[in-house]
Amino acid sequence: MGSGLNFSRLLGVSLFTLSLNLSAATLTGVVKNDDEPVFETVITAVGTLKTKPILATSPRKMDQRHREFVSHILAIHAGESVLFPNSDNIQHHIYSFSPANSFEVQLYKDVAPKPITFDKAGIVVLGCNIHDWMVGYVYVSDAPYVTQTNEKGEWSLNLPADDYTLTLWHPNLDTPNNVQVQQVKITAEKPAPLEHKITLKTTSRTGKPPAEDGGNSLYQ
Repeated sequence: MGSGLNFSRLLGVSLFTLSLNLSAATLTGVVKNDDEPVFETVITAVGTLKTKPILATSPRKMDQRHREFVSHILAIHAGESVLFPNSDNIQHHIYSFSPANSFEVQLYKDVAPKPITFDKAGIVVLGCNIHDWMVGYVYVSDAPYVTQTNEKGEWSLNLPADDYTLTLWHPNLDTPNNVQVQQVKITAEKPAPLEHKITLKTTSRTGKPPAEDGGNSLYQ
């Protein structure tokens, strides 16, 4: 009888888990500024369920190529680590004074230093002591669901049925705190795609090298 009860319990758990999976849906959207896609915009979703984020098992990467951070914006979960390799043939000296995570990686080339762990949610602004124009962002989120737009401005999230607060962030978004918030309800039915029409502020950076990477020693 005991084994029968255990089987019934396992069956019940399996059916409950299956029902949760079946009630999930993929929410998609596109982000545009003046009908142009916006790359690397951060999208987070927080529901009423106490869902824990699934952390990456290996460090994420933000490279340095042609004297720029690549990716320019990197969204991660709080508790994850990031490697900062240097693919340029010159040295970089990266740093951040952001309250969410201040750190410094002194002059290095080729070999990636040890990964930096980001335990606190917040926006970490990166710079390079050698190249003033270099700016990058690590968006550290404690939301269970995080993604970014691709080159076409498109994004997607697989979400269980629930009511969600959807947050859109970009460093140049022309809104308070650079965010746009929307409430979304997810059911078992396929949700309609979302279209975000945003306005980006015009920014300029001093000391920016010419577009071509001609090995100009002035910028090395």
